[in-house]
Amino acid sequence: MTFGEAITQARKGLKLSQKEVAASTMKEDGAAISAQYLNDIEHDRRNPPSELIIRQLARTLQLDDDYLFFLAGRFPSDVLELSPDQEGVTSAMRAFRRNLRRDRP
Repeated sequence: MTFGEAITQARKGLKLSQKEVAASTMKEDGAAISAQYLNDIEHDRRNPPSELIIRQLARTLQLDDDYLFFLAGRFPSDVLELSPDQEGVTSAMRAFRRNLRRDRP
């Protein structure tokens, strides 16, 4: 599933319009995103948005923000601020892969 597909599926599941979701999602300057911008995100015509927008979409659409960060191919700032060494990153990525494989049917 892509980032855009997850947004679309969650929005439709909650019976929300693109206009409603866009109006409740603010950019860094405090202005709401446009419905067209959200449409572009949903159709994967844009790169995944900023951390602020990802977190707001997660809250509005009742999704876990870590899941959206994964689909966006990004790490949230709180993870990046940890500044682990190479061994720590390697260990964490291996554990992450193991957990994903374990969850497969």
